[in-house]
Order: sequence, then C-alpha cells, then structure tokens
Amino acid sequence: MVLLPGFADSAQLHQPLKQVLTSSPLRQMQTSRGFMMSVHTSNCGQLGWVSDRSGYRYEKCDPVTGQPWPAIPDAFLQLATGAAKQAGFGHFLPDACLINQYRPGTQMGAHQDKDESDFSQPIVSVSLGIDARFYVIGPEKRGKSIPVDLSDGDVVVFGGTARRHYHGVRKLKEAEHPRFGAVRWNLTFRKAG
Repeated sequence: MVLLPGFADSAQLHQPLKQVLTSSPLRQMQTSRGFMMSVHTSNCGQLGWVSDRSGYRYEKCDPVTGQPWPAIPDAFLQLATGAAKQAGFGHFLPDACLINQYRPGTQMGAHQDKDESDFSQPIVSVSLGIDARFYVIGPEKRGKSIPVDLSDGDVVVFGGTARRHYHGVRKLKEAEHPRFGAVRWNLTFRKAG
C-alpha cells in the first residue's frame, strides 16, 4: 500500500465529477442482506460497481438510467494511471471508477475489494473534500487496524499482497471544505473486467 499525499488536484477534478454525476446521479445502494449503505454512489467507466439484494457485482449499464455508465473523464484517467505508475504499477488502465459521497456521520465498514477479475492490478483510491480516517486491518477481518488520515488530494494505491486487505473508513466528523462543502468524495479506480 502506497500513500501519495496531495497527489490529486481537486480543482481539476471538480468539474469532471459534476459532469459524471449529471449523467449518472448519486444513489444509495443496498447490501445483499437488505441494509442501505450510508454512502451515496455512482460510477463511470466501461463497468460500474453495483449492490442490491442479489449481491455485489460489476454491470455495463447504470441500473437507474438503463444507459451505459459515463466514460471515465480524461482528468480522472490521467490521475489514476499516474498514481499507479508512481506506486510501481506502470501498466494500470482502469475500466471502472466507483464514486462514493460521504457526509459527516457516514462511514464504510471493513471490507475486501474482491469482485474484480484480475488481482494483479492495483486499486487507486482518491480522496477529495473533507478529511477522513481510513483504516487497514490486513488479510483477515480481525486484529488491530492501522489508521491512515486522509485529506483533500491524498491518493492511496493498493497492490500486491495488500490488494485484498480488509479496509474501511471511520465515521466522518463534522467539517467543511472550501470547494466541496461538508462532503468527502472518494474515487476508486479498478481494472474490473
């Protein structure tokens, strides 16, 4: 796992993010056990991550609009490939970008990213907006977690043995960001297909 502090310029990502969300609006997804996720999500790329009572999976079309997901904007793609290269993964070309919107009080429980077809490819996770406390546990969902405080523009790249480590986000505290307001955005790039 490689942390790249301030690697992303949120000013360059703000407008492309708004354009993606115009085509595929945010929604609250449901887990396979019927619980509503606290974050709101959308996607861009050839594949989009979805969750409902049938389980977690990647789909070519947005189930809300029935249309293909919007293409990954060039600014997103340059950021993802550049961060991966900086972390030692020079041939990463994502086909999926999950967009999560966190507000104060929301969180993401410990989970593995294991719905992709090629685990040799890294995951590139970009934080925008208010601060968050990310945590990593390890290959099993037990034991002591390692906290990683993330700020606007920080990028985390998972690869190798860390690719399937359990990780999550602690409940966000009240805060305000000058560009995004009381919101944290997380862009997670993957090679899913």
